[in-house]
Order: sequence, then structure tokens, then C-alpha cells
Amino acid sequence: MEKFAVIDTETNWVDQVMSIGTVIAEADTFQPLAFKYHVLPIECASGGMYSDALFLDTPVNPILCTKENAMQDLLSCFSEYGVNAVFAYNAGFDRNHLPELSRLQWYDIMRLAAYRQHNPKITRNADCCTTGRLKRGYGVEPMLRLLSGNHSYCETHNALFDAMDELEIMRLLAHRLEDYILL
Repeated sequence: MEKFAVIDTETNWVDQVMSIGTVIAEADTFQPLAFKYHVLPIECASGGMYSDALFLDTPVNPILCTKENAMQDLLSCFSEYGVNAVFAYNAGFDRNHLPELSRLQWYDIMRLAAYRQHNPKITRNADCCTTGRLKRGYGVEPMLRLLSGNHSYCETHNALFDAMDELEIMRLLAHRLEDYILL
């Protein structure tokens, strides 16, 4: 695997995807190579908890389109970069909301980040289940605070910025892509 994608979605009040943020990254360095940000105006019309973050100043201009066109564009981009692996934090959520991408290999970042045996920043006295998973505080925001040491970090809930943050979690964890578990 030379390149991979990190995806994040934001949903509206009726649980439809209203935005999709994607970062294509280099497997060896975890450095971003390309960004895609799709905003679905019809789904945005219903509003959502994070509607105010849809049009932040992102590294690329949002592509306003239908979900069908967004999926075609992403599949074309993945083909261009040779991507067949998608990573996401709580990947089951994003995969279930993007069934058009189900033929790709999906991996969950949270399955390593939230477990003491995979995350050296989780202390011995942290409140964990017997499996080693943190009982609480393992979302993107607290995890990036823990890993980076930046305790003032706040998640934007913009799909592209969140995908970039999830890539940063992967970089800070420093696991090989092969260490992640296929969903």
C-alpha cells in the first residue's frame, strides 16, 4: 500500500451525509498528497449540528454537488492515486454512510488509538476496560490532545479538517498501515 485515504463525514439532522472530507496520503510519510472536500447542498438544507462549519477556509474549495457526483469524483481520485484503502476514526459510521465506497478496504483508526496496548500515551492509571480500551475520552478531540500534547486543540467538525486531524492521529501513533484492522 503506497497511498491511502482518510475520510470523514458530517451528517444532517436526518442522518444524511452533508459533507465529505478526504485526504490522500503517502503511506511511508503520512504526508498529505491531495485533498477533496464535497458539500452536498440538498442534504445541507436540512441543517445539522455542525452546519456552521461547512464553509470554513479549507485547503481546497468545496465541491458543491450531489452525493452521486461526489462518489464518482472520489472513486476517480482513488483510481488516479492507486488508493484502495480508506481509514477513518470510528470507520463503521463513515462506511455505513458511504455504501458506494464499500468495495474499498476500510480500517478504523480508533481501534488502535483508543487501546492502551496500541497507544503508549494512555497511562497505566487511565480508566480502561479489561480489553485495554479507554472507557471514555477517546474521540478525535481528546485523542489528538493526548497524542500531540496540545491541550487547547478543539475539533472543528468540518469534514476536511477532521480528516486531516485523523491523519495526524495516525502519524502520531506511528503504526504501520498493516497494523490497522480491516473492518
